[in-house]
Amino acid sequence: MTHSREKKQMNVIYIVLDDVGYSALGCYGSEIKTPHIDSLASNGLRYNNFTVTPLCSPTRACLLTGRNCHSVGVGVITEIDWGPEYPNKRGKISDAAATLAQILQLNGFATYMTGKWHLVPGHESASSGPFDNWPLAKGFDRYYGFLLGMTDQYSPDLVYDNHRVEKPKEENYHLSEDLVDHSIDFLTDHLSVTPNRPFFLYLAFGAQHEPHQVPKPYIERYDGIYDKGWDELRKERFARQQKLGIVPPNTELVDRNPGIKAWDTLTDDEKKLFVKFQQTYAGFLTHTDEQIGRLLTFLNDHNQLENTMIVLISDNGGSQEGNWNGSINDTAYFNGIEESVAEMLPHIDEIGGPSSSANYPKGWAQVANTPFKFYKQDTFYGGTHVPLIIQCPPAISDPGTVRSQFYHAIDITPTVLDLLGIQAPPMVDGVLQMPFHGVSMRDTFTKPTVPSNRHVQYFEMLGHRAIWQEGWVAVTYHTDGTPFDQDQWELYHVERDFSQKYNVAKAYPEKLKELIALWWEQATKYDVLPLDDHPYRKGYEGLQEGRTMFTFYPGMAHLPTAAAPKITLASYSITIPIFRSTSADQGVLLAHGNFSSGYTIYIKDNYVFYEYDYVGTVYQLKSSKPVPVGASVVSFEFRRELLMKGRGKLYVNDEEVGTLFMPRTLPFTISVEGMDVGQDRLTPVSKHYPTPHFPFTGKIEKAVIKILEAPFSKTPPAQSIRVQVNETVFYL
Repeated sequence: MTHSREKKQMNVIYIVLDDVGYSALGCYGSEIKTPHIDSLASNGLRYNNFTVTPLCSPTRACLLTGRNCHSVGVGVITEIDWGPEYPNKRGKISDAAATLAQILQLNGFATYMTGKWHLVPGHESASSGPFDNWPLAKGFDRYYGFLLGMTDQYSPDLVYDNHRVEKPKEENYHLSEDLVDHSIDFLTDHLSVTPNRPFFLYLAFGAQHEPHQVPKPYIERYDGIYDKGWDELRKERFARQQKLGIVPPNTELVDRNPGIKAWDTLTDDEKKLFVKFQQTYAGFLTHTDEQIGRLLTFLNDHNQLENTMIVLISDNGGSQEGNWNGSINDTAYFNGIEESVAEMLPHIDEIGGPSSSANYPKGWAQVANTPFKFYKQDTFYGGTHVPLIIQCPPAISDPGTVRSQFYHAIDITPTVLDLLGIQAPPMVDGVLQMPFHGVSMRDTFTKPTVPSNRHVQYFEMLGHRAIWQEGWVAVTYHTDGTPFDQDQWELYHVERDFSQKYNVAKAYPEKLKELIALWWEQATKYDVLPLDDHPYRKGYEGLQEGRTMFTFYPGMAHLPTAAAPKITLASYSITIPIFRSTSADQGVLLAHGNFSSGYTIYIKDNYVFYEYDYVGTVYQLKSSKPVPVGASVVSFEFRRELLMKGRGKLYVNDEEVGTLFMPRTLPFTISVEGMDVGQDRLTPVSKHYPTPHFPFTGKIEKAVIKILEAPFSKTPPAQSIRVQVNETVFYL
């Protein structure tokens, strides 16, 4: 007697790249070598009219839930929870919007995730939780990656399931390789034991988000390629896009974005530095492509490739966060500090390595977004139009072709469920679910010219706004601090003007008026309101809300900056009782930051040191007396005198042993890397102590941080001083 075996359900893989512009992949017109991604395009479909939100967390919320980002509570990046008055910006996905992982889990799928999560409020990213918004609570059986928006590629802040772990101790470590290693490990276990059970893998690289870090041989592959500069490279990419059919035949290349200099007008030093930045980006992307190739090889070797739907997208367009000159210090950008070419050029050989958090200048970002204008964060096509590749052998009739229907990130998950024949549940864990805002794209798999099922889509990011409807786009660029009703809207007939080159607002005033009204209608419907353009607000701190004293104990896991005490623009004290058995006991007592910026207190050669790194300018204070053997209390107090300047004093057993005036301190964030007690875990704040970690060999009782003065307020208190830093207003 024989039994017929039920056909195995299709597997699903999402591959999400970070900050990859529309033209950055080889199959979208780039000179950058991405053969493995290109193979997905050859065996699947490329979409040339696909959109996302212009920022990472919101796109990921759209992708995983099939709903608009504001409606599910992720209207902006999640490091800052904007508080109950902004339900659209809480930094976490609403329980009323189950993720694809949760839905597939309910339908018998195994669910795995590796890489960037970025869907948890910053104040919940500590190792103590709460864990309600970590990946395992949102439908994933296994997780390995990093929780927030970015991490170092050589020394990442890693989480395995629900606990932090150190990176594997291997030479030539790189995060992208590690993520694919763990993806393959998860799938190897799965296929070895439960081969007939379908799986969902969500692989979200840190690449191409800064820091752009990759081994030197990958950078050297692009020697000479970028010497001709960004103007010529943009033209060459556009010509390839036309040849590939990635842009409609009547598309025109837009002009350089405002502020970008013509390449021929740059100095030799500028050209030399800027070329190195772009070579590093290109090598980084080729390295990422190789890791994707490893995963594809694994799937093919295990007979899974033909039965797996693979979706590859970028979360937004090329990033402007390198500013005009590029950057080797990411903390500079996040504190509104422009780095000069003269400052960076001596460090050119460090770009791509473990002591540089590199990001390319805006000129190369526009190349990444060819043929469009503007960048990530903006609601023009440069921020919102990205590559989408779908490989699905059982369902696609004409692989290797291009589709031109307009769709959005919210449409991917409904498409997957439609293909799998799975209905979204009306209730999950006792919570009534909001309907999908996305629609299925499945008919495009077999009907190349079928009209889109999407007829309208709004966009909003920190006041920048846009709306698409049936081939028309109204869009406005918002300047911080400007009343929203004073923003100047532009109008583009993108059905005929794909690159948004010609603003036709004056020619079609009624159409513009109609679309602006539609934007407000959609904004009301999808919880975009209230609008706010203040990204550096204090926010809601969850279980830490209202605290001014923090006590940390040795052995504590690495604490992300988003969950650490906010000492910027504040007066504060740090008190650390210790015990030294001998005069040889030394090491880090407390460290917050990395090689880019931060502060550290450590004992070396019997003296206690305090160092503060202001994006490369180091203030160091050494005690005037040795630290005694036995019990003692080391403390540091900083008194802010005016905005970003102040005076620090170092004490041992309440005796002042040093004072230091600091004319500049960081206004917004200490570092993208977090805090450690008793060691400096990831990358060192100081160049003056040995690595790795420089753990304290004595005993630390605790480290107590007290906020002595509230740093700033979200609203103007009575008799306050209004201070503006880089277009951001604080009330002191």
